[in-house]
Order: sequence, then C-alpha cells, then structure tokens
Amino acid sequence: MSEPRQILVTSALPYANGSIHLGHMVEYVQTDMWVRFQKHRGNQCIYVCADDAHGSAIMLRAEKEGITPEQLIANVQLEHSGDFADFLVEFDNFHSTHAEENRELSSLIYRRLRDAGHIATRSITQYFDPEKQMFLADRFIKGTCPKCGTEDQYGDNCEKCGATYAPTDLKNPKSAISGATPVLKDSQHFFFKLPDFQAMLQTWTRSGTLQDAVANKIAEWLDSGLQEWDISRDAPYFGFEIPDEPGKYFYVWLDAPIGYMASFKNLCARRPELDFDAFWGKDSSAELYHFIGKDIVNFHALFWPAMLEGAGYRKPTGINVHGYLTVNGQKMSKSRGTFIKARTYLDHLSPEYLRYYYAAKLGKGVDDLDLNLEDFVQKVNSDLVGKVVNIASRCAGFIHKGNAGVLVAGNAAPELTEAFLAATPSIAEAYEARDFARAMREIMGLADRANAWIADKAPWSLAKQEGKQDEVQAVCAVGINLFRQLIIFLKPVLPLLAADAEAFLNVAPLTWNDHASLLANHQLNEFKPLMTRIDPVKVQAMTDASKEDLAASQTDTGSAASTGNGELAKDPLSAEIDFDTFAAVDLRVALILKAEAVEGADKLLRLTLDIGDEQRNVFSGIKSAYPNPAELEGRLTMMIANLKPRKMRFGISEGMVMAAGPGGEEIYLLSPDTGAKPGQRIK
Repeated sequence: MSEPRQILVTSALPYANGSIHLGHMVEYVQTDMWVRFQKHRGNQCIYVCADDAHGSAIMLRAEKEGITPEQLIANVQLEHSGDFADFLVEFDNFHSTHAEENRELSSLIYRRLRDAGHIATRSITQYFDPEKQMFLADRFIKGTCPKCGTEDQYGDNCEKCGATYAPTDLKNPKSAISGATPVLKDSQHFFFKLPDFQAMLQTWTRSGTLQDAVANKIAEWLDSGLQEWDISRDAPYFGFEIPDEPGKYFYVWLDAPIGYMASFKNLCARRPELDFDAFWGKDSSAELYHFIGKDIVNFHALFWPAMLEGAGYRKPTGINVHGYLTVNGQKMSKSRGTFIKARTYLDHLSPEYLRYYYAAKLGKGVDDLDLNLEDFVQKVNSDLVGKVVNIASRCAGFIHKGNAGVLVAGNAAPELTEAFLAATPSIAEAYEARDFARAMREIMGLADRANAWIADKAPWSLAKQEGKQDEVQAVCAVGINLFRQLIIFLKPVLPLLAADAEAFLNVAPLTWNDHASLLANHQLNEFKPLMTRIDPVKVQAMTDASKEDLAASQTDTGSAASTGNGELAKDPLSAEIDFDTFAAVDLRVALILKAEAVEGADKLLRLTLDIGDEQRNVFSGIKSAYPNPAELEGRLTMMIANLKPRKMRFGISEGMVMAAGPGGEEIYLLSPDTGAKPGQRIK
C-alpha cells in the first residue's frame, strides 16, 4: 500500500460583509466532499479557510451600523461558522484575515518582494470624496456613461452598453457613498511588478495545475502582456498598514490569499505535529489545492503564484475552478425567492439533500450548476430514499423478525458482490478528479442493480412460503451488505446518513478500504428510518421565506449590492418627506389595456391604462423586463394618478406605474390583491 499523502486544501475566503447563500455553498460543499474522500482513504488532508475581513466595504458597513469593524467581522464570523457547520462543512480551521498571523505573513511577503525589487511606487490620480475624506474605488463612483449617456453607472463599466472606461471618463461623477461631487487628487501608490514573473507563469499555468479552459483564459491575459498590480490603498481603510509606510494600507486582495497561509499557521500552533514549512516551504513535497469560483481566477492563477514565487514559498499543486449557481435555469433572484441564504435553507430542509444534489451535478469542469427545485425534489427522493435507503428498509425487518437481527454468513449473489467491488477503482478515480457527477451515476447504477436483484428474489414472497426462511435470510444478508457498500461510497457526500447507517449496522466508522470485506454472523441494531422524502411544501416555504428575507433586508439596511470582490456599492438614502406629503399621493388600481414598445426608445413601453373613469397614457422604463409587452395586457397594476404630466420626446406621460426590483430583467410591476377594480384608490 502506498504511503498516505500529505494534502492541504483551501476554499476561497467568504467576505465578512454578508450572509452565506446557496451559490457560495457550491464551493464549500464541493471542497468538503473532496477532503472527506481523502480522509476516508486514509490520507492526511487538512482543510483551512477564513473570513476575508478587510476593505472599504466592511469599514463603511460598520460605520453605518454604529459598531467597530472588529465587532462587525466577529459577528459575521459567528454566523458564517454556524452556517458551515450545519451544512456539514468540516474545516480543520476557520480563521480570519484580520489576525496577527496574517499581519506578520503579509508584512514578511511584502518585504521579501520589495527587497528583491518586485515593488514599484508612483503617483496616481484618483477621485477623492471631499465629504468622507477618502479616495474612492471605481465601484464607489457613479455617473453618466461616456459612451452611451446612460445615467447612474459605476466608475469602471456601463451595465447598459457594456463599455469599460476609467472613472475619470464618467460624466457628472458622484460619490456613491456620500453623494458629493468628487475631486481629483494625487497619491503615492505601491505596485507589485507582475510582469517580472511572465515566463514562470506561462510555464506554470500550462503544467497541469489548471483545468484546460482556465489555462486557456489565463493565456489570453499572458499573451496580451501583464500589467503591474496596485496593492495599496490610502487611509481611511480597514486593513493592515504597509511596513514603513504610515497611512498606506495593503489592498484587501493582497492579504486575502495570504490568509490561507495564516489560517494554517494558526492551526500549527494548536497541533504541534503540523509543520508550517513542510506544507509551504519552497521544497515542500506536500500537495496544495485551492478551490475557487471562476470570477477570481486572475487573483489565484496570476497574482498569487507570482507573489509566492517572489517571496520564496511553494506554489499550489492545483487550482480547482467551478462555475456559478443558477436556480431554475436563471440567475438567483431575490424577488423570485431563489436567492436563498444558507440559513433559510437549513430552516426548512436537511443539508444532505443539497449536498447530494450538488454532487450529482458537479463535474470536473467550470460549467455553471443549475439547482432546478423540481428536479431537486425528484432526484433526492428517487435516488437516496427510493434506491439507497430502500435496500436497508426492505431487508432489515426480515432479519430482525426471522433471525433476531443477526446477519447470516455466506454470499448468495457472488457476481453482484464482485460487480460492486470491481466498480470501486472507477468511483475512487471520479472522486479524485472532482467528477462527483460521474461518481454518483456509478453509485446509483449499483443501487439499481441491487434493488433489481432483491426484487427478483422477492424475500417478502419467500417469507410466506414454508421452508424458505434460510433463503430469506441469505437474500437479505446480501442486501444489507450491498447497502453497506453504497454507504461507504457515499460517505464523503452524506456523513449524517453514513453515521446513522453505521449505528444501524452496529459497526465502527466505515473507511474506504472496508469495501473489500462483508459482514457475516453479525448483530444488527434496530432499524430506524434513515432519511425521509423531501416534501415539496417545504421547498415552497423556503422560497417564500427567501422573499421575506429580502423584505427584511430592505427594511433593515436600505439598498445595497455586493460586487464580485465584495466591495459595497450603495445608493445614498433619498431625502425624507413628511406624512402629509406622502398622503397627497393618489395611488390607483389600473388595468393595462394596451402595452407596446416605443419606437426609438431602448427602455420604454407605452401603456394605455384604465383607471375607472378615464384612460391614461403612461411611458414606463420596464422594457428590459417585459420584452413581449403584450403579455401585460389585461393585467392590474398600481399607478400614481396625480403626478404632473410630463412631456417626453415620444408624447405626454400622464402618471407613473409602480414597479420594484434591481433593474435589467428583474423589474416587477406591482399588482393589487385579487378582487381589486380599476380606479380604486389605494389607502
């Protein structure tokens, strides 16, 4: 037998500025299953992670909530840790980037890079918020797109036309934090000389460390020429101060990946048998794997290995990249209730349902994964309850009733048992390659064969026949042993089911190598239901609760959105109005008689509305959400009837319909309750 492998595994660090949702869980469940598989096979596999706790977004949110950033990240870490634990994600250590180990390692790596000549400095011109007295990241600036003229666009790209530009190109720029008009100001910044590592990266990214699709994407950046990377931010900023540079801070993406090292170092202090250098030293023979999403590939496959190389540390053995999560074939949506927080899911359903469904869908590539809620119910109920658990529930009763719960010796189905044994290397290979979908297909194929064999032998019929009791026991002994084999194969995915099955089987915790043996003359414990079917009502309750979560979050925190790197994009609150002003608004139920696109307008629909005693013509910027406007005809909505008519290029708009949503395809006309009539006033 080969020597156990030494493996260190990480997942991308969740940002300490919000809750974990089911999109995040794709990564942590995937990583946990792979780690559990390695431990199942007897390898030393250590899984570390941490909260990514630095950056302007955290500083601003803490300020808004009236607490310190340290209090904020402590609160979020408690929430994250609870969500991960309840989803059965078993870290060896879950730390924080705002930790002394990370400060020391970030400073050490920076000094080594600086002393080796890999750090440059130069002055750059940036927008500065004169009210907040801080420089503004691109996502904290809004204005009019210089290409298409669309208003309220962020400082790096236009969501309307897709143009990219410098924030200084924006027309009428405003701070997204305070609403103030920013001014241009110079500041000294520090840059990591990424081009110094061009040749190394060209070799390393083609060495098998990346999936082919990822390596091809990285090659596009390499071929176009690498640029120096700005690694500094000016005070005020929540993070680590750059050594010997007061008022200058490491950009959050500089110290975030170093958080992997820091979390492991923190673990080493508590587990003396672990040696930091044995895993991170230049000559380390251990394996190092990062599991990440495809949106942060450049940081992990370019900046990170270059930093490690320049600072004298080893580079990753592999970077495993996955795609995004969609729900019911669409981007997760808060308004549809498909933007589901981990805790909301856990309030309604078992974590193992989702772990299995993710496993059944996750291949080794970077394709997106779709959580189809109807298919989710059907697949879990069919595979886990109808196939796997069904074997044990079919056989256990006959063994307890006919032989006092003792599993007899012998093998009444040697060919079938051999087929299970022969499938083991292929299943192990699929797990190793992170091709969980193939592993699940092969395992369920074996379950189908076991169920078909039991159905053919029909112990329930044999039990009614005189002199067939020994045959009943022989058949059911095979069934229980095949069930045990399936549990061994599924244990990395379903640790709770495995623990309950081990209790029923009356065995020590199963390991991968136990597949080579069978139970004989063995006492079973009482069989208890191991898994219940998913009730679709609970799935509906979960999505309904997610809509409620949205309403609560809008009430509690206002309008906020997190971009890919966790920086907060936030609209300033509108000016307050008094109650009398609000009461003067005439809200009416309106029937949409006609809806049509407006020629020459990108966003507008022309709506003809019946409000009881008259008809109104209203232009509404909802075309992106309703590309087939005729579907709105005959629908009730709500409108402001006493809004002063507005003369537009396309005609007069005589009111405003009420809609909500983040924009784009997600704009939803508000509708009154059933029974409302056109023209009714809404009080």
